Amino acid sequence: MTSGAHELTTFSYVILILVGEGGAAPHDLRRMSQQGGRIYWTAADSRWYSEPKRLAELGHLRARKEPGRTHERTVYALTSRGRRAVAEWLARPSDFIRIQNEPAARLNGADLAESDAAVAASLGAIRPLIEEQLRWLERAEGIAGELPHRERYLRLNHRLSRKLLDAFLEWLDEVERELA
Repeated sequence: MTSGAHELTTFSYVILILVGEGGAAPHDLRRMSQQGGRIYWTAADSRWYSEPKRLAELGHLRARKEPGRTHERTVYALTSRGRRAVAEWLARPSDFIRIQNEPAARLNGADLAESDAAVAASLGAIRPLIEEQLRWLERAEGIAGELPHRERYLRLNHRLSRKLLDAFLEWLDEVERELA
């Protein structure tokens, strides 16, 4: 295990992977995470800025200043320590899938609601959000080819995203039918 690996979270590895070989500024990291939609890594904007700084302090990233559009920006690059940490993490068995799912939590509490119709309406409000994620996904699929070193992996993730979104829509249809 790499020294300091216990100081790394899954989100730390997400940052290291997004920085990748080409380097990235925090704004770029946040934008990259949004290109695939909010399916996988939703984090407060501040974390996309604070975590790279923390990883640089731990020696996993190297920071350099570059001119930006309006002011100087910090761009991060992987260090050999960061590369080793990612390689070791990728070789370890993956943890079980965790999905933070507010609609499922709402459904679990449906017996406390004023009516099933109120819960169905509440859950139905996610339908346009799912449609928005599908549009994000189409854009992400369209630009996957711009990253030839990651294209194959991105496309695999995009297929999973599409299946998850389709499953959420099917589930929502079922919930609405059942609660109608």
